[in-house]
Amino acid sequence: MDMYTVPNPPTPWCPPGLEYLTEVDQLLIKQKVELVEALVGFESNNKYEVQNSMGQNVFYAVEENDCLSRQCCGPIRAFTIRVLDNFGHEVITVTRPLKCMSCLFPCCLQELEVQAPPGNTVGYVIQQWHPFLPKFTIQNEKREPVLKVQGPFCGWNCLPDIEFEIMTMDEVNKIGKISKQWSGLLREAFTDSDNFGVQFPMDLDVRMKAVMIGACFLIDFMFFESNN
Repeated sequence: MDMYTVPNPPTPWCPPGLEYLTEVDQLLIKQKVELVEALVGFESNNKYEVQNSMGQNVFYAVEENDCLSRQCCGPIRAFTIRVLDNFGHEVITVTRPLKCMSCLFPCCLQELEVQAPPGNTVGYVIQQWHPFLPKFTIQNEKREPVLKVQGPFCGWNCLPDIEFEIMTMDEVNKIGKISKQWSGLLREAFTDSDNFGVQFPMDLDVRMKAVMIGACFLIDFMFFESNN
């Protein structure tokens, strides 16, 4: 190698099955409408499609838990969401324990763990206490803070599109966002099925991109999942 040649930086380790995430800077996460849930209000396991900017399916996500938890605990229920590739292989596992949600009690803060592949933790989404704003810290596998996520002050129903900003730890630079997108009056009124867009830097560590997908699920359950 020439002494003046600068070698390329090593590529961060990419969990198997997530290679495609190295090539994208945005994803669309669409919750599938369940007919029974829409008609009779019987809460079913959430199902999602993860698409690229051209509307092509990249991953599928399925929630796992029992019927009693869904009906009795509603949006605060513990869950495991398994993210599958187009071949049916599980590439990401997202888990949240059962915790009460209250802005008045800092002891009841939400936490979510992301594994990729299953059994290998790559990061966490940790709710930060604030009396008025939804705030989260994105941590790596060593529980070191990496990024922050902050939502708006306004009530959720007054905005057609609701943005949660992804920021650096000093909260100075905005590097991306998680957007809850308006999906139509009838769908909003009669179902809790939501669409989310997530944008992040192309060169963001692919493991943190996987954690951002998990953050979308947590935000959906915390703020947009109706309690039937």
